[in-house]
Amino acid sequence: MPVTARLSNRFYDVFGEEIATELVDWFNAVDATYRADLRELNELNFARFDAKLEQRLAQVKSDLVKWMFVFWAPTALGVVSLLLLRR
Repeated sequence: MPVTARLSNRFYDVFGEEIATELVDWFNAVDATYRADLRELNELNFARFDAKLEQRLAQVKSDLVKWMFVFWAPTALGVVSLLLLRR
C-alpha cells in the first residue's frame, strides 16, 4: 500500500508550493524505487529458496528409492526362492 508523503504547512509557506511539491514527488519516487527493488530482491530470494528446496526433496526421494530397493530386493528374492522350493 503506497504512502504519499506530505510536508507540514509551514514548509509550504517557507519554500513555496512548487518546491515543496517537487520535494514530495521526489520522496514518493524514491520510495517507489526502493519498494520495487525490495520486491525484486524478495522474488529472487524466494526463487533461490524454492530451487534449493526442490533439490533437497529430489535428493531425499532418490535416497528413499535406494533404501526401498535395498530392503525389498532381498525380501523378493526370499519369496521367489520359497516359491521355487515348494514345487
